[in-house]
Amino acid sequence: MLRKISALVISVSIAGFIYGRYGYGSGGNSGYFYNMAPYINSLPYQEISEAEKQALLHMREEEKLARDVYRTLYERWELRVFSNIAASEQRHMDAVKILLLKYNIEDPVKDDSVGVFSNPEMTKLYEELVAKGLQSPADALMVGATIEDLDIYDLQKCLLKVDNTDIVFVFSNLKKGSENHIRAFTRILKNQYGITYKAQYITQEELDLILSSDSNGPGYGRRRRGGRW
Repeated sequence: MLRKISALVISVSIAGFIYGRYGYGSGGNSGYFYNMAPYINSLPYQEISEAEKQALLHMREEEKLARDVYRTLYERWELRVFSNIAASEQRHMDAVKILLLKYNIEDPVKDDSVGVFSNPEMTKLYEELVAKGLQSPADALMVGATIEDLDIYDLQKCLLKVDNTDIVFVFSNLKKGSENHIRAFTRILKNQYGITYKAQYITQEELDLILSSDSNGPGYGRRRRGGRW
């Protein structure tokens, strides 16, 4: 356990370096996967528990859920925030896939088509979220905030169940990304529609703390200078 904790401290301490060097916030998904894999694979290979395995399987499809919903809503409303964050969700998917490959776990994403999932609950949730998001741009942004709210909640639960250094590293960074995403969605809702998003999964206190703090790193749904979302 002490070895795991020491390795985790080291990995977290250089997280900012990894963001920049390996393109965690860059736009190139394939480059991200192939550049990030060596670092994740360099972290200790540790015995994986069933809880950790299930967490990886769940988060692989939940990140796909986010990506697929955002791609669909971007096609309907052409709000740049959806295309930007969909690209980030692809990188999140890639990060979890690296861990699946490392631990020789079968990938639940058998078909990468939009809206296709191995878990029927994900299929149902995708359909419900898309139906709501297609009603109006404001509803679409509410859906985005809701997905990130759920993502943060699930990642927090997963982080209580995992202790492998590489899994903790990836999940911690996915959580930071989701916090930045929810900042983006809630900011646009407030500024453009006068709507204040209320927490549905995490507590309102947790959401308020996230929204009052700074961005957690580059490339997660930031506004382009001089551009639109």
